[in-house]
Amino acid sequence: MKKLWAPWRIAYVRKKIRGCFLCRYLGQKNDPKNFILQRTAHSFSILNLYPYNNGHVMIVPKRHVRDLHQLSPFEREDLINLFIATKGLCDKVLKPQGFNSGINFGRAAGAGLEAHLHIHLVPRWKGDTNFMPVLNGTKVISESLKALYGRLVKGLKKSAR
Repeated sequence: MKKLWAPWRIAYVRKKIRGCFLCRYLGQKNDPKNFILQRTAHSFSILNLYPYNNGHVMIVPKRHVRDLHQLSPFEREDLINLFIATKGLCDKVLKPQGFNSGINFGRAAGAGLEAHLHIHLVPRWKGDTNFMPVLNGTKVISESLKALYGRLVKGLKKSAR
């Protein structure tokens, strides 16, 4: 059996969390702490705390719904517009060579979120996979969430001028 020593995870393991973390973060109004990048009328974008790759962002409706058909046309349009804007931000700041994207519906789709629809946006670069996942089952993420958040927020501020 492979073991990865990660004593920093004990705080997470011991934490008793109930409810949807996306709704909780949205209500806290502490965007830097929660890595929320943008808020629009009906949606928000947030860094994935357990990214598949550097720059992994989730675009989420503010309303807690499990499927696209439950959103109003205005909410759907806002969600897609924020997705497009977030992709543009990642293009400008991170300069990836491509993206993976997907919409999660239900618990089995991922992230342990049974009832809060979200869209994943994962920047990709040629060579961003290496021998580590193959030989060791470990993915290397090249930048801290705090540093990444800082760069993306700086990019947002530049584009707002």
